[in-house]
Amino acid sequence: MEALGAIADGRIAKVDDHYIVTSSEGDRKYTVKVEGEKVFSDDNGTKFRNYIGYPIIAVLMLEGKLPFDKRISEALKGIDWKKLNETYKNYSIVERIIKEKVSKEKGINESEIDGIIESVLNELRRHSFYKAT
Repeated sequence: MEALGAIADGRIAKVDDHYIVTSSEGDRKYTVKVEGEKVFSDDNGTKFRNYIGYPIIAVLMLEGKLPFDKRISEALKGIDWKKLNETYKNYSIVERIIKEKVSKEKGINESEIDGIIESVLNELRRHSFYKAT
């Protein structure tokens, strides 16, 4: 979900052969490179927790390699992900709060959000993306 919000917020910029993704609070910038199936990002999730983090997912969406839903992306605009993650320290809780908020305030059904998440996860599994060091 954060990848969709980052796109709507305009926090992704292409610079030469890479992208710069700015955090939701604007205090951090991450470098993202995609070369075929090889992906790199210096965000903490990708570097230290061994998963493909939202900066890479957002770039893959922009490059058309992962599904993207403009309506849901716009509904996720302006969310302070860092504050929520630090407050609740549990991504499942943050995800539930955001889904409820978007459903109530933007009229996006939670099942629609779950659908795009599932589509993205399925595409990530289908591809052989691997992290470059």
